[in-house]
Amino acid sequence: MALFKKRTVGKPGEWYYCLEHKKVEEGPDCPAKDRFGPYASRQEAEHAMETARERNLQWENDPKWHDAAKGAEDD
Repeated sequence: MALFKKRTVGKPGEWYYCLEHKKVEEGPDCPAKDRFGPYASRQEAEHAMETARERNLQWENDPKWHDAAKGAEDD
């Protein structure tokens, strides 16, 4: 067992959205696997889930990422 807990590092003024607690945090309080960020402002972090949904939708509709459509053209 470690004597000292390794603290996550971050810069003052960085904001994160914690996926585990579903809240905005200043500085990385939670492990990296449980958060989005860093964001420059609290408002950006508050909209992290909305931003992720928008980016996922863009990715899902990007024709460069759909191998099935490309494969159908080759047949």
